[in-house]
Amino acid sequence: MEQSDWVRRAHWGDFEGMNLAGLVRLSFELSHDDPDANPRRVPLSGKDIRGREEQEKDCRTYVESRNGVYIHTYVEPDTSAWKRKRVQMPDGSWAYRVVRPIFEGALDDLKRGKTPDGRPLDGLVVYDIDRLTRDNRHLEDAIEVVEHFGRPILDITGTLDLLTDNGRTVARIVVATTNKQSADTSRRVRRKHRALEQAGIPTGGRRPFGWNQDKRTLNETEATEIRNAADRIVKGAPLGAIVTDWNDRGVLTPLGNKWSGQTVKTVFRNPRICGYRSRNVREINQETGTESFRVEIVRDDAGEPVIGQFDPILTVTQWESVTAVIGAHAIAGRGKNTRTYLLTGTLRCGKENCGAKLRATKAHHTRVKDPTRFYYSCEAKSNGGCGGGVSIQGREVDDWVTAAVIRKYEKEAERREAQTTPEPWPNEAELAEVRADLTELAKARKSRQISAARYFAMLSDLEQQERTLLIDRERWLAKTASTSPTNATIRADWDTYPLAQRRAYIEEALAAVIIHPSNGRRGFHSDRIELVWRQN
Repeated sequence: MEQSDWVRRAHWGDFEGMNLAGLVRLSFELSHDDPDANPRRVPLSGKDIRGREEQEKDCRTYVESRNGVYIHTYVEPDTSAWKRKRVQMPDGSWAYRVVRPIFEGALDDLKRGKTPDGRPLDGLVVYDIDRLTRDNRHLEDAIEVVEHFGRPILDITGTLDLLTDNGRTVARIVVATTNKQSADTSRRVRRKHRALEQAGIPTGGRRPFGWNQDKRTLNETEATEIRNAADRIVKGAPLGAIVTDWNDRGVLTPLGNKWSGQTVKTVFRNPRICGYRSRNVREINQETGTESFRVEIVRDDAGEPVIGQFDPILTVTQWESVTAVIGAHAIAGRGKNTRTYLLTGTLRCGKENCGAKLRATKAHHTRVKDPTRFYYSCEAKSNGGCGGGVSIQGREVDDWVTAAVIRKYEKEAERREAQTTPEPWPNEAELAEVRADLTELAKARKSRQISAARYFAMLSDLEQQERTLLIDRERWLAKTASTSPTNATIRADWDTYPLAQRRAYIEEALAAVIIHPSNGRRGFHSDRIELVWRQN
């Protein structure tokens, strides 16, 4: 049978001798039929059909009642036929497309006339046009298959006709209409979320750490963990110490998982923790095309933070102190690993043209009386070292470097205590001016003194200035916090710190510790050690 005959005969409802597949698409939304019930994900697969079985059954019955052979079902679970996602194109650029790999795979199978398991495929059946697509680009792809490859695509309800010129014109109008309906729904949902944000009402899926399922009242056990950890962070404890402590004691995330550095940062960076309503913001780097997300405070028309309808865990001052430290000190690799030895990763080989990291190894039990003795040594050439025998006693170098670091922090604390007044952040006035401009801009827009286009153009620039200044202030506050008077007690508290916290103190103070060759001398000699301090 010629391919052109398939389209003509399908138009008259004659499928005899034709092998057809069905396309089943399941969409999922939040059901709010009962306002007092918890939202739940349920399939909403059209106005008069609800699941895969019904759609597949109707497609099969439709084909077989017209003497065709139903041979395969393409199933798209939890798929939107309208919502676009950001994707990278073959030339490396970025674009927004409706992503439907099952649908696109079905069209490719139609073009080559084979199902995924290799059986002959002559056409495709869907329940209605809404199940096929709500995107004009995908509709044109389907029309291409019908027009140029002679493969009929039909719907059961009769709202879709891609087999004739008039039918294709109507299909384009119908898809444009359903696309607008989806856009209208999306706009209403966004408007609703903005209203909830301005009212301070909590939304979202799973509960945040520190609160109960209602997202309003505190889970006192978790809230206490947050308060204690916040106090430790401000006093100099690294995030790695918090992660290790929570995981060792069985404190789990709301999903029942262990903690990582990133998930702990997410908890403390969220303004919700001090009672502010927050929202997630997606940003695109225009130069690299990369996408990132951040959490920001929701503000009212006057530019003031919106207070959330939930209990706070920290005060605003406490939260700002914690985020200031995290913003500058949460540096990957500093004090958050599980290495056994204090200076692993910090010690470097001082032999000429080497500079490799020294590795800790235990002394052989037949050569020493003390089973805990160990050495830091440069590795063999095969492992990235020089193999030159640069080695130093582990316990002695740990003690010597620790004493130097403690004294460094004590001097910083003494310097801070000697200041009669804290040194203010030099750009506070500039930040206040930018925030005043944001407030005036909001008032101008509300009173219709400026157009929407001009408002959003100016708003973007001012918000970027504000973010830049806030980042600079965080760094300034973090620098102040890292040399605060709390470090005056570091000598007395050192032995109580876990290994991760000691490592973090050392790695915050030192960029590296260089161990020079012994040149034949035996025993420990401190003049072999060269400290490379970090520049604050």
